[in-house]
Amino acid sequence: MSGKVYLIGAGPGDPGLITVKGMRCLASAEVVVYDRLVSPRILGYAPPHAEFIFAGKSPERHALQQGEINALLVERARAGKVVARLKGGDPFVFGRGGEEAEALREAGLDFEVVPGVTSAVAAPAYAGIPVTHRDFTSSLAIVTGNEDPNKPGSAIEWNRLAGCGTLVFLMGMANLPEIARRLKEAGMPGETPAAVIQWGTTAKQRTVTGSLNDISRKVAAAGLTSPAVVVVGKVAGLRERLAWFEQGPLFGRRIVVTRSREQASVLSEAISALGGEVFEFPTIRIEAPEDWGALDAAIRSAEKYDWVIFTSVNGVKVFFRRLRELGCDIRAFSRAAVAAIGPGTRSALEERGLLVAYMPEEFRADAIAAGLRERAKTGVRVLLPRADIAPDSLPRALAESGFAVDNVTAYRTVPERRNAAVLREMLRAGAVDGVTFTSSSTVKNFVAALEPGAGELLKDVMVASIGPVTSAAAQELGIKVDVEARRYTIDGLVEAIVEHFEGMKGEG
Repeated sequence: MSGKVYLIGAGPGDPGLITVKGMRCLASAEVVVYDRLVSPRILGYAPPHAEFIFAGKSPERHALQQGEINALLVERARAGKVVARLKGGDPFVFGRGGEEAEALREAGLDFEVVPGVTSAVAAPAYAGIPVTHRDFTSSLAIVTGNEDPNKPGSAIEWNRLAGCGTLVFLMGMANLPEIARRLKEAGMPGETPAAVIQWGTTAKQRTVTGSLNDISRKVAAAGLTSPAVVVVGKVAGLRERLAWFEQGPLFGRRIVVTRSREQASVLSEAISALGGEVFEFPTIRIEAPEDWGALDAAIRSAEKYDWVIFTSVNGVKVFFRRLRELGCDIRAFSRAAVAAIGPGTRSALEERGLLVAYMPEEFRADAIAAGLRERAKTGVRVLLPRADIAPDSLPRALAESGFAVDNVTAYRTVPERRNAAVLREMLRAGAVDGVTFTSSSTVKNFVAALEPGAGELLKDVMVASIGPVTSAAAQELGIKVDVEARRYTIDGLVEAIVEHFEGMKGEG
């Protein structure tokens, strides 16, 4: 039985610009064939067991030639696989998706095209340049810049282009001087505004503006290289008034997020929304416990508990999922009050319709126990569903305060090691501005993944911690902490990171 190929436009670089349908198709893939400009975060939407094949092209080299890519898609689909062909931008806008579709059709294979956001529109938009504007132009031409303008029989009709409103050249960096010369020879005024946007829609975005007369010189002086989009037309002159993306407080900063893949998106999206570039390096993976026995026994004897204390969002998710799997619901714990350690955990419980009776102001074991002692008689029974590697300080403090504690494993945190070599090289090259830690386990597994010398690798990098417990774990392992959130939440962590980098601007 033959499989199916999805030709998916992954967008221009910002992972948030892939379509909902693109993500859904990618989530079903068994094989992912991806290009150079596809964000690594988008690859995280694919199943972890999928086969990943890099087929990227750059001006210097091609990982696979186009014919090899066509043959690869045909071979995997004939083997019955669901294949996601991830292409930067839109697959049919200079993406050679048409050639791949033809190869699949000739082989009698099923395929589907999932359009994407093209860099021809998105990169100018992120640079503050609308490609059409009622006061300036109502026409747009998207042109390949990869054709040699001097070759005989050029397919580009320069005379017609010179009369068009907005021109967008893709892959035009190498030929920028010739593009400008040809347009002026065809009658376009040398004073026509022009702009070049490098790495559009990403935190590495850089924009140079000028005119046809001087844009090549300005781009060379700025050191811009491919990938870049060239915009020619009156609308390029609007950038000075409409620029927005490059003004974000974290613009140009590359921040490492160490949360588990299941949890990383909230923090990653918050950083990206402020202009930062995220490198996701999950140090832990959430898995089911090796034995559900202790948690199942606690759920089946729910009536004996006076309090249930949740210490993490993961604990809440796993606990409620296990309730459903056992055919129970939270009514089984009708006599128990609920405590939450941290605002994120409280929000997760409130989303499930539970009122939180107690959330400590300080997230230290002795403070938590003291607060509970003020609200409950000693001798009451407490259920504590947590990670397998959670420190024993909390159950010990509760027991010392006179509570009967059932400390049960609800989930395991398994060390994750993928991309450790890549991150180590990025840190050595000074290509990372900050690293975030949201729990003690992320710190411990980060150090284990990057040893030897994790602390040394981070000496010139901003290290941000979500709270004092996480900070203490970092310092015990030789990791200095530069930023600690005042509010122990993801929002509080992001606020602290922004304050840190804004403070650095002031010092500069």
